[in-house]
Amino acid sequence: MHKPTPQWQMDTLLTHAGRKGKAHSGPVNPPVIRASTMLFPNVAALNKASGTRGIYGRHGNETTHALEHALCAAEGAAACLLTPSGLSAITTTLLALLQPGDHLLMVDTTYDPTRLFCEGMLKQIGVSTTYYDPLIGAGISALMQPNTKVVFVESPGSLTFEVQDIPAIAKIAHAQGALVVSDSTWATPIGWSSFELGIDVSLHAATKYIVGHSDALMGIILTTAALAERLRCTYKQLGLTISGDDAALALRGLRTLSARLAMHRSSAHQIATWLKAQPEIAEVLYPPMEGSAGHAIWKRDFRPEYACGLMGAVFRADISEEQVAALIDRTELFGIGFSWGGFESLILPTAPRHCRSINAEHWQAPMMRLHVGLEGVQDLISDLECGFDVLRTMQVKQATMTMPINTTSHKTAA
Repeated sequence: MHKPTPQWQMDTLLTHAGRKGKAHSGPVNPPVIRASTMLFPNVAALNKASGTRGIYGRHGNETTHALEHALCAAEGAAACLLTPSGLSAITTTLLALLQPGDHLLMVDTTYDPTRLFCEGMLKQIGVSTTYYDPLIGAGISALMQPNTKVVFVESPGSLTFEVQDIPAIAKIAHAQGALVVSDSTWATPIGWSSFELGIDVSLHAATKYIVGHSDALMGIILTTAALAERLRCTYKQLGLTISGDDAALALRGLRTLSARLAMHRSSAHQIATWLKAQPEIAEVLYPPMEGSAGHAIWKRDFRPEYACGLMGAVFRADISEEQVAALIDRTELFGIGFSWGGFESLILPTAPRHCRSINAEHWQAPMMRLHVGLEGVQDLISDLECGFDVLRTMQVKQATMTMPINTTSHKTAA
């Protein structure tokens, strides 16, 4: 396979990593391998393959190996494991790195299914979890315990988009012997230098931007050489694998990742600016936008050219959830559905107060999450304008209905 060189630009790396190079005669893309059983010409060859990844289809094939190679090159990882979903990448990693009696520090703004795993299976096996403020920075030292083995970060945070000071957290964690695990889905493998920031294991829901077309589920575990075997051991015991077909879909998406992000970023900036100007919006949660919460740290730690298109918006407190639902229902180009990172725009009402242990009171007003896709940005703005028109009409009607009626009768002159 091509060995990426330090001189390659990211666009070049994404185009060539995982491919066989110019000397190869044949298809541009690695073949799609569908296989379970691997055959060997004789017993000696079988014995030689025993214990290697080539012994059985579950351990991968040419298609999945090409994807692993390309992803390692993109993020600067030593090893890559491919799992059936983003959540399975998270759960596999935590099971590999934590044992009964260990303590986990989990960011309070984590993806909600991650919280459910902490409160479910991890608690059942004797792992305790403390949730911490995403903006704690170096203050996390006060929460470290002698048995703290993992500090889990997610930046920007799920739904509320807080940007964490990863280097400060990593410095404290490493000084006390703990590992730093990151849900890096928002950043994508090319949006920051995760391992240079101090992250030991970088996790992605490849379902989002890596696949990029909303047609495959996949998770990715990217890690250092020091942790590769420990993670792979748990991965193998859990029997995890992905299909060659899904690997091919992810490779297809990875090739165009930087080009797609350029349009997501450009359109998202315009949408965020437009939303900020709407009188019903109290705050736009999009760290790449100048003036947004977390922008300074985001600018320091992330690569601005690869910002993604996911953001949140907080409405004024006097706006009702019913009015927000009407806005969302009226849009035509913004689909209503979970996930994000595909070519299409999406919109959802959100209520993070229901899944927060810290600062839940800060998120009482109605909110929505938007993923800005690859449609024409003026069409998307026009679509949102139609939604806001419906919201405003409802406001006027409800205000009229609640106005007091003057029942005082006026006497007429005799």
